[in-house]
Amino acid sequence: MDVAELQYLLGMAGTVAFAATAVAAVAPKRVDLFGAIVLGIITAIGGGTVRDLILEVPVFWSTDLNYIWVAMGASVAAFVANRTMTRGQVYTSMLYLDAIGVAMFAVLATHKVMDLNFGWPLAPVLLGVTTAIGGGLIRDVLAGRTTLLLRHELYAIPVTIGCIFYVVLLSMFPEKGLLIGYASTALIFVMRAAAIYWNLSVPDWLSTRPSKEEN
Repeated sequence: MDVAELQYLLGMAGTVAFAATAVAAVAPKRVDLFGAIVLGIITAIGGGTVRDLILEVPVFWSTDLNYIWVAMGASVAAFVANRTMTRGQVYTSMLYLDAIGVAMFAVLATHKVMDLNFGWPLAPVLLGVTTAIGGGLIRDVLAGRTTLLLRHELYAIPVTIGCIFYVVLLSMFPEKGLLIGYASTALIFVMRAAAIYWNLSVPDWLSTRPSKEEN
């Protein structure tokens, strides 16, 4: 298996993770199967679509509809699973699946932007983060949920650190690209998993002060 094939499989795995977590995330809203599929697909491809539009390249799923079919299948499977599993099981599974998808998509997107030599050195990091969290932000807006960026959980910060880690190390050691990709993906996942397991959040000194109405 060459690097391109591995990246493709990782992209598909991330698609499954994002679509499944989208359905689990909106389950309390009591959406029907069609709504679950739509939100699952949007979550899986939303961030990458925004990235490719900014890059002015063909949108990734337009040349390979397998991304749509896989997202649709994962959404249906998650919808069925949600009806047979307890809410606690669904929520826990959602968080860790989402961590996997975020880690994969962030690094793959950062690599793509670097390959195109677009907006060096900030754009690879910015678009890596956008790809990883963009679909989830769109999902939350459509579902009427508090978006990821307005919650205090450690979410975007681990993704940003992982993307910076990838860009810096790949610039220094371009011949170690595959290893650096694995390490960056693992770094993001471990940080997210730790935040989930220990319920870590952004410290107060990095947050805006609550308004007087909230006190």
